[in-house]
Amino acid sequence: MTDPLPLLKDLVSIPSVNPMGRDVSGPEFFEGRVTAYLENYLSRLNVPFEIVEMTSGRANVLARLDGGTSSRTILLDAHQDTVPVDGMTIPPFEPTERDGRIYGRGSCDVKGGMASMLAAFTRLATERPAGMANVVLSCSCDEEATSLGINHLAASWTGKAPAYRLCPQRPDVAIVAEPTELDIVVAHRGATRWKLRTAGRACHSSRPSEGVNAIYRMAQVLRLLEEYAAWLPGSRPAHPLCGPATLSVGLISGGSSVNVVPDGCVIELDRRVIPGEENLAVQTEIADYLRERLDFEVVHEAPYCTSPALGDDLNGSLAQQLSQTISTVVGPRQVIGVPYGTHASRLARIGIPSVVFGPGNIAQAHTKDEWIAIDQLRQAADVYFQFCAAG
Repeated sequence: MTDPLPLLKDLVSIPSVNPMGRDVSGPEFFEGRVTAYLENYLSRLNVPFEIVEMTSGRANVLARLDGGTSSRTILLDAHQDTVPVDGMTIPPFEPTERDGRIYGRGSCDVKGGMASMLAAFTRLATERPAGMANVVLSCSCDEEATSLGINHLAASWTGKAPAYRLCPQRPDVAIVAEPTELDIVVAHRGATRWKLRTAGRACHSSRPSEGVNAIYRMAQVLRLLEEYAAWLPGSRPAHPLCGPATLSVGLISGGSSVNVVPDGCVIELDRRVIPGEENLAVQTEIADYLRERLDFEVVHEAPYCTSPALGDDLNGSLAQQLSQTISTVVGPRQVIGVPYGTHASRLARIGIPSVVFGPGNIAQAHTKDEWIAIDQLRQAADVYFQFCAAG
């Protein structure tokens, strides 16, 4: 049985920081070094794999094992990137084992899940259980920002991107690794994010009446958005598993100098969508709300993030099968919904029944002292193996 612990230590020690839109350079950024590690690992395992580059230094890695009598194909997906390391209080790339935990950036989100999937995949390749399913391991890029990798993979199954050699047809089901504490996530919220701009007219601050202050205009917008955000959760039924729709304004900037009346101001909005809502429609609703209440124009840029919600209408059978496997390994676990987003919704959107399952607690993801419990790491690896081995 392959132990995921050494794999996790290797992965944590290899930086793969997603710059999250920042203009940066350096060896710690992007996924190239993890991709190279995976290439070397899969070569030594002697299994078919392919590397599909998205942009320079960013690629999806796919590996495949064909089963015996089973015709079902299971996709196991984990992302290679991590969030930045700003503010961390531990060495981010020095995996430290202490008190039954591994500390380091990505240990929880989601190199722990990747290590468990790699360990299960290795065991499947070694033991070749009779009746095992076809298994495709997907190590995708850019999950933490624009979902470049999973979008390209999903597009390959709808004819909008070239087909992958090892998985030209969409899989039958998918399990996405994220920290769920070994519970099964069958529903989660999505997000639409965009920039909103107000325009003004610049002039010298000693004579402000000769200009139009874009920041003052944005203040009116913000007041209305605060009212909208308070109204929104009760305006439509909350999803029973992942809660209500919400709105948050997270960033603001404007002006060029304190002694110049600003001619521009911009904010960024985060609208969490629930199953049944359309990502672009929620922006239109807010635009209409503001237009009816303002006496000046605002500009809504095209969303830079349209992550769909995951509903539980397609994945009930998959969740039941996975739940039975989990019970045999660690005992009964819950079937739940969560407020954050994952790759599962992008796969479900094209008709693939998908759930989220993995080791670790989401409360530790992205934190200053990120860690994961080693026992969950090993339990998840066994669950992935047993589920795929059953065909």
